[in-house]
Amino acid sequence: MMRRLLVMVLVAGTSLLTGLASAQGTKLWSVGRYDEMEKGTTDGVAIRSDGRLEAGPTTSLLYTTVKSYVWSIASDAAGNGYLGLGGTASGSALVMKVMPDGKASQIFEGKELAVQAVRLAGDGSVLVATSPDGKVYRVPAAGGGVGAPAVIFDPATTEEKPKYLWDLAIGKGGEIYVAAGAPAVVYRVPAGGGKAEVLFKTADQHIRCLLMGADGTLWAGSDGSGVIYKYAAGAKFAPGMAGAKPFAVYSAGRREITSLAMDAAGNVYAAGVGTKGHTALPPLPVTGNVGVSITFVQPGSSTAAGSNTLVPDGSEIYKIAVDGSPQKLVTLKDDVVYALAVRNGSLVAATGNRGRVYRVDTNEAGRFTDVAHLEASQGMAFAPVKDGLLVATSNSGKVFRLGDAVATNATYTSEVFDAQGFSQWGRMEIKAGAATGFDLFVRSGNVESPLMGWSEWAKVGSDGAYAVPAGRYVQWKAGLRSGGTVDSIALNYLQKNLAPVVDEIVVQPGARVTANAAVPNAGTVQITFPPAAGTSAPVTFSPDASSQPLTAQKDKTAVTVRWMAHDDNGDDLMFAVWYRGVGEANWRLLKDKITDKSYSFDSALLPDGSYEVKVVASDAPVHADAEALTGEKVSEVFVVDTTPPVPGMLKAEVVARGITKDGAGSANELSWVRIHAVVQAQDATSPIAHAEYSIDAGPWHYLEPKGMVSDSKTEVYDFTVDAPEIAGTAQDAKEHVLAVRVYDRYENVVAVKAVVR
Repeated sequence: MMRRLLVMVLVAGTSLLTGLASAQGTKLWSVGRYDEMEKGTTDGVAIRSDGRLEAGPTTSLLYTTVKSYVWSIASDAAGNGYLGLGGTASGSALVMKVMPDGKASQIFEGKELAVQAVRLAGDGSVLVATSPDGKVYRVPAAGGGVGAPAVIFDPATTEEKPKYLWDLAIGKGGEIYVAAGAPAVVYRVPAGGGKAEVLFKTADQHIRCLLMGADGTLWAGSDGSGVIYKYAAGAKFAPGMAGAKPFAVYSAGRREITSLAMDAAGNVYAAGVGTKGHTALPPLPVTGNVGVSITFVQPGSSTAAGSNTLVPDGSEIYKIAVDGSPQKLVTLKDDVVYALAVRNGSLVAATGNRGRVYRVDTNEAGRFTDVAHLEASQGMAFAPVKDGLLVATSNSGKVFRLGDAVATNATYTSEVFDAQGFSQWGRMEIKAGAATGFDLFVRSGNVESPLMGWSEWAKVGSDGAYAVPAGRYVQWKAGLRSGGTVDSIALNYLQKNLAPVVDEIVVQPGARVTANAAVPNAGTVQITFPPAAGTSAPVTFSPDASSQPLTAQKDKTAVTVRWMAHDDNGDDLMFAVWYRGVGEANWRLLKDKITDKSYSFDSALLPDGSYEVKVVASDAPVHADAEALTGEKVSEVFVVDTTPPVPGMLKAEVVARGITKDGAGSANELSWVRIHAVVQAQDATSPIAHAEYSIDAGPWHYLEPKGMVSDSKTEVYDFTVDAPEIAGTAQDAKEHVLAVRVYDRYENVVAVKAVVR
């Protein structure tokens, strides 16, 4: 196996990029795992579970129906396919005969919703099982013509009266086995016709699928408990054996067994879907007649196909060896397995809801190959033909031919890769099984869709070099020939260096962010970014954890600056914080080489006044000085105010005195005084916010200025208040202390007092 590790960068489209600085080093887009490879588009290419690309089977569209659902398919020796169709209205049950050239004719029409199973009998007649509330019909071959369909089994005539008929199997003697559901029963219809007999019943909801082994053993898979049964029918069956007990071979980890298949050695394969769980039953009545009614649930796979939804937890495929030992082969988390088949010794699975066909390794658990992507949501059923398999699909109803031969023009096209910026495309690193057997191509563009003005495909040389224009998007393509394989592809690329962007700045005076523990019982301040214009949500740029509210400690002596910034190249950034006063020309540095996205500083560094802050972001940590780029943003104006207002003289005088009696008829007297006061306060930086007064060290009371509204740097307070009453004579109340506190907008406070006599 050849391995190329080409680390030299080939500059494509050099003339377009001359003089451009590069982003943070050469990067690598690699595609090698299965989950990466499956995102691309395949045409005749198979993808192994280890991510290897190889030529897959030929796949072609044979026939498109007029219905949404093809539930079943059978084939004859001439290569004709017989499709069981269905829809959402009564009368949708049809059987179409499709010839190898794609021409089709209708051979059956029923009143039911769907043809759930189609089988070819030994005499060339077509057996048709319809559902729900359906029947089993025989459509005679009649020498190539079509006779009237005959009902050979009607569940309404049975004691169990099952609602659904899910599958059919034909025994060696021509007897017909019918898998029914709601309730779960398997019936045997004699080859020559006659009354159907119950072969066995189970406690499950449905018998979903049947398989007739080469030795005459009948296999069945259930829905409800996910059990695989076998029954020694065939040559050993005789009248009177009806109702004999089947043998439960395996209880799967999934609720529903959707399909069974057998290889030439006698190993049985089963597909299980859905999560096991108990079906909710109505409560038992405590009075009246004793009885229990059971609610039957339609199988999850059938519901998922009809509604085009996924079954939770995907699917599992099991192997039951000849000796009866079980083994889980593979788990498909995103796929519902609807059908299994063994072809040329290989196990294949048709799945939904992505329309995938897988080839499953039966010898090594966990290995599989994604061999085909069908142009339909669900691959529903297989039927063998001379040169391959017919695959029936739903959503939409089609038939594809999956050939035994390997595709000669197998092409894999990767997903479109977004480099998140204008980039130079470098050499391709290739890991492949051989140096030949495939060709590689690359194309690039500056819009997401390759159909909108991309470059032409450029072939990749043996050294991994190619020539496409620089751009934001790129895509590669592999053309595989017989024997060619590709394990992984990687493209080197170098982004043009883009300047970082400072998205938003907020400045919060009176708050400090520190790495030290918070002061006990200290208040906190939430610093958040303002909403974008026209919206109520916070502004958002690239996802950034620093956009969440930041908790800071209240601190009148501090100012905190916070910002959001991003770099489209993903470069590491550092920051510098500058300031200047409003009206000043020069910026002055507060702090540089900051790696956090916030910075707190002492407000004492700035005299009181109005300021702006500028944050400069630089990608210098990952670039040489000559190539480093910067981006900056200036904050809104904020105010630093650490100086309290300046008060004038508090003038206070007594304007009235009096004595009142202490209650009715009391001889005690209470003296009182009324005080008139005037004080003016002025602040150099911010408006006066409010004032309070207190008399004789009593409680503080809110005080309004003249004009009622505090909106100026100078406010006058002119007020009259009553001093507290005091027991005794007027002489006892001759002196009071009046105090006034004045606050500016930034909670700086000053107090004055006056003694009133």
